[in-house]
Amino acid sequence: MKNILRQLRAEMGWTQGALAEKLDVSRQTVNALEAGRYDPSLPLAFRIARLFGRPIEEIFDDEA
Repeated sequence: MKNILRQLRAEMGWTQGALAEKLDVSRQTVNALEAGRYDPSLPLAFRIARLFGRPIEEIFDDEA
């Protein structure tokens, strides 16, 4: 699943580790999400959307 997580994280000036801490996941999970190798669970997708103040569908694109 394509996403703009890397872009959003960069805009905030956060490292993958910092984002992982905020989401209560591992840095490896953030890396896999950004690379499109891992689709987040629904609860994780909601946490990501809330953290960045955006709708889930603005962050994740299931059509890719």
